[in-house]
Amino acid sequence: MKLRTRLLTALLLPVAVLAAAPPAAAACLSEAEVAVLVDSFLARKPAPNPEGLSDADAACTRARFNQQFAPKAGGPAVGYKAGLTNPAVQKRFNASAPVWGVVYAPMLLKDGATVDAAFGARPLFEADLLVRIGDESINRAQTPEQAIGAIDQVIPAIELPDLMVEAPGKLDGAAIAAINVGARWFVLGEPIAADRKIELIDALPSMRVVVMRGGEDLDVGYGRDVLGHPLNAVIWLAQDLQKHGLALKKGDLVSVGSFSKLMPPKPGKVEVQYQGLPGNPTVAVQFR
Repeated sequence: MKLRTRLLTALLLPVAVLAAAPPAAAACLSEAEVAVLVDSFLARKPAPNPEGLSDADAACTRARFNQQFAPKAGGPAVGYKAGLTNPAVQKRFNASAPVWGVVYAPMLLKDGATVDAAFGARPLFEADLLVRIGDESINRAQTPEQAIGAIDQVIPAIELPDLMVEAPGKLDGAAIAAINVGARWFVLGEPIAADRKIELIDALPSMRVVVMRGGEDLDVGYGRDVLGHPLNAVIWLAQDLQKHGLALKKGDLVSVGSFSKLMPPKPGKVEVQYQGLPGNPTVAVQFR
């Protein structure tokens, strides 16, 4: 009887352990899984969706993605992209906080560049803005007024992100971070010197950003749509980078996020106006 009891206990114990164990959770994608993401990105083909990632899983996957992608990028890293800094975009992807990715020199295109409409696996475009870091005191900035003192250029831009996965609608914040926030291309306008700091600190949140195609308005946004002030995205990024042992450096470029909805490209010219910035600058891209 005692032997039978011991045998029964031995048989039931694994079942009890399994019943008590938490459900399997996703983890940092393996090097092989990340290689599929990178190869798919380079081939402009949809990749499998990363799913069920925690913030830590996403950060680990992003690091592996950039470790594998950097030697194939064709040029050095030149800064960062802050994503999901617009509450409307956060809502679209069921996210509650911004995310970031790495930007490489070959991703930067000149104003008026011509780009294939099918430039990626899941190509999109949006109104953006970049700033250039002029002083490493940006890593200690707590307010836009402090941040503007550490920035030497404001650059109107159109971002051309690539969500790159088989089911973009299923992406969440962690998955977007894992795919390097879909960074693909940035079309840069003429830089505005940030020496007019008092003027810029007020103009950046109040500027009206108009996206047009063929003389027709596609969307309108405002500077305050990005975390209340575009420079808040730079402050957030600096603080989050520090959590990962990183820091913004002089000369780094930072994409602050979207002032418009994400839109699919089609042949034709897209222009973005920044009404209220000094000189009311514009930037354009031609899709073919």
